[in-house]
Amino acid sequence: MLAAHLARLTDGEVPGLAETLAVVDGVDDALTRGLARVSEPDAAAWAALAGAVAGTPLADRTADAVRAATTGAPTEAHLAVLAGARAALLGAAHDALLDRVDAALGRSRAPWAAAPDLTPDLSPAVAGARAWLHELALAGWRSADHDLVSGAAAPVEAALAVPGLRRLAVLLDGLAAELRAGSPVAAMPRVPARRWADLWSRAVLLAAGAAAEAAAPETVSGRLLPLGVDVHEHDTAFQAQLHALLEPAGGGDVRLVRVTVAAAKVATIVGPAGWRLLEAYPILLKALAERRAVTVTDLPAHGGDLRWVDERAELADPTDPFAAARVLLAGATAAATPPLTRHPAAIAEPVLVEGYTARHDDGGLVFDLDGRAVAVAVDRLPAAGPLTPALVAASTACLALLRWDDGRWLLQPLAVRATVKRQTVEAHNGDWACGVTDPKTAKAEAKAGDAVAVLRERAGRLLRR
Repeated sequence: MLAAHLARLTDGEVPGLAETLAVVDGVDDALTRGLARVSEPDAAAWAALAGAVAGTPLADRTADAVRAATTGAPTEAHLAVLAGARAALLGAAHDALLDRVDAALGRSRAPWAAAPDLTPDLSPAVAGARAWLHELALAGWRSADHDLVSGAAAPVEAALAVPGLRRLAVLLDGLAAELRAGSPVAAMPRVPARRWADLWSRAVLLAAGAAAEAAAPETVSGRLLPLGVDVHEHDTAFQAQLHALLEPAGGGDVRLVRVTVAAAKVATIVGPAGWRLLEAYPILLKALAERRAVTVTDLPAHGGDLRWVDERAELADPTDPFAAARVLLAGATAAATPPLTRHPAAIAEPVLVEGYTARHDDGGLVFDLDGRAVAVAVDRLPAAGPLTPALVAASTACLALLRWDDGRWLLQPLAVRATVKRQTVEAHNGDWACGVTDPKTAKAEAKAGDAVAVLRERAGRLLRR
């Protein structure tokens, strides 16, 4: 199915993409060295940023912020403008790549709807976050020492106490944790400049009052058909992001939607134990583990992102994600991308791939589709699910996310169908949502002990003192 589309997807370069990303690279290098010591290459990078947005409504404000940055005296407001200009360039790159995906797959997409205006948050929690982000930008990643990184603790704690600021709190906490893990950053042979600049930029924009969603909220009802779940594991967080098809109640076009649930964690909770942190969503977890459809009623939604409320969901009949994708995916309408997630690395379009030959090429796994090879991101397979590189290599059908990474398209498997010992087997990332089903893995988990139960017991003991 994907073979004919792949030719259109990879046919020629996207005009202006390389130049846009080169400007972003220069900005990221400047942020790595910090704004307190602006060298000649840094000044050129900031000037290139101003030039790149010269024909947009950001032109005057960006030029003013660049002047402040190159003189070593940027304010928090200036940093918000610089972060916004950088995000706008990456957003333009995202849109150009996504337009190519939609054209290749024949996928329709809902038009973008502006978010309602928000009143800037002037609370002490946000002020603390802005101050820390400002200090970090002045120092740069290379000069981020223990004292500076530890300064994130207070704004993180304050932001976590406010429900509307928890997205910002998780960003700050994650960035600080990565800086701490890389300490001393000055000694790192290679700094993840793009990633840290992405985290910093989004945190700055959230702290400045940028809207996280692209559309006004609505409520949706209908039948939710899961396709696959993308599991994100981090030292401080565990997240499951379900990609699904929604058949609206009362008829209408089938919609591509996402459901995201997450929980904070500590580094000792790894692998399948992460699902234990999501026990507040039993209906969702059971639907994943048993591959069942879900009937949802008045579920809050922002564009294609559904806010999961377990009490508004009811388990329905078992469903075949591969059959659902084969019948409904081509005609489903995708949602517009929220402004803060318009980034090439955020492209994750569900696709069904069949009729391929899996082979190894230069040490990596690829799917050969009628002579065209597409890389398979087996390094993204989560430890919290049953998919393995060997199982993917033996597969004959794959539900995957189409992603763009470092100048190439690749597939991230969510589920596979394979022939093992002359029997057809299926494996999905969400199969272990209600507990490990593989005997060997279950035995290893039991031997290692339940980290979540131990930590909860210790926490309860402390609270009782």
